[in-house]
Amino acid sequence: MGTHNHHHDYNFGEKFQFAGIAKILSLVGIAVGVVAIAFGLLSSDHIMVERTYANLLLMGYYFTCVCAAGAFFLALQFVTQSGWSAGLIRIPQAMASVLPIAAIILFVIVGLGLFTHNLYHHWHADGLMDPDSPHYDALVAGKQAFLNVPGFLIRQILFMGTYSIFAFILAKLSYKEDLEGGLNSYKKSFKLSAIFLVIFGFTTPIWSFDTVMSLEAHWFSTMFGWYNFAAMWVSGLAVIIVILVLLRKAGYLAWVNENHLHDLGKLLFGFSIFWTYVWFAQFMLIWYANIPEETVYFYKRWEPEYKPWFWLNIIINFLAPLLLLMDRDVKRKEGLMLFVAILLLCGHWLDYYIMIMPGTVENHRGFGVIEIGTAIGFVGLFTFLVMSKLSKHALAPKNHPFLEESLHHQI
Repeated sequence: MGTHNHHHDYNFGEKFQFAGIAKILSLVGIAVGVVAIAFGLLSSDHIMVERTYANLLLMGYYFTCVCAAGAFFLALQFVTQSGWSAGLIRIPQAMASVLPIAAIILFVIVGLGLFTHNLYHHWHADGLMDPDSPHYDALVAGKQAFLNVPGFLIRQILFMGTYSIFAFILAKLSYKEDLEGGLNSYKKSFKLSAIFLVIFGFTTPIWSFDTVMSLEAHWFSTMFGWYNFAAMWVSGLAVIIVILVLLRKAGYLAWVNENHLHDLGKLLFGFSIFWTYVWFAQFMLIWYANIPEETVYFYKRWEPEYKPWFWLNIIINFLAPLLLLMDRDVKRKEGLMLFVAILLLCGHWLDYYIMIMPGTVENHRGFGVIEIGTAIGFVGLFTFLVMSKLSKHALAPKNHPFLEESLHHQI
């Protein structure tokens, strides 16, 4: 992989062919998911229905977060005028293009969850806000200005809608650049990205307060938004690495080499540590201050059915990347990076599981057909949508102003 390759050695017009086993497996995955979700929702046992909703929320949120992280990656590359990533930018672009679909799916899940009282019943149950009701809850009533159904749904539409519009336009501008050349698209992308990053930075914490933190409406943490952002960013990076390595193994993206993988590995390593930093900041302050209204959150997660998972979460998401990605050589080997990225994606599924389950199914948590089936379904859907999008355009942004820099990237 010498650095002296010139343009004519690479086929920048190559397109990914989404067919064969990859396509069949993604469709089988979707079918498995549909069966598992139907099995849960049609159950006569109310706990099973609630558990299915909790899993739908978990995977719908995860799916949307990963696509949003793709858009965030794009915007970051434009604003920092990074050159190294130009050769692989089509991967996060495909993820960002799928964000509108992911957002609609998540919106349907939270909407149905609210109206069937299977999700968010901590603040959306009858009588909670009514002082004369036996179910009156002064704490929740005090948060009524924020925690009410119209406000909640409007915020979901505003936040996810805004992210989707920016993601869509950024991807569209890049495909336009392929056709027209010049710097026009790049300059527009730069401006849009700067605006998007400000909006995204200020609204993602509120979005995660709504979607996940309000499941346990008594408890709040100012660190929660950053904790969710860190999880989202690490998961997004891991997905980019998985897609990149699999595409390279299939013979595509010849212009991307171990130097680019090394950079992605450094980001994955760094932000896994950042995730731990936020997790620890939230945990340590609550544990040390020992204030009952704060400790209630961790008290639930230290019950026997959650405690082993609680610690496993830290082992997978902190210790594993710390020990596995410390070494320079590991970050340059495709097979090892693929393993670490998949491990972290499982780890962050567990992280979301621990965030969502105690506030929904509480001590009736399970791990079985519904959890595994829902996860397989969403992975299949994500693969199908992102790979279909990826196959529609050339894999290299041939008129990207920094493509040459990306080809000669060496660290």
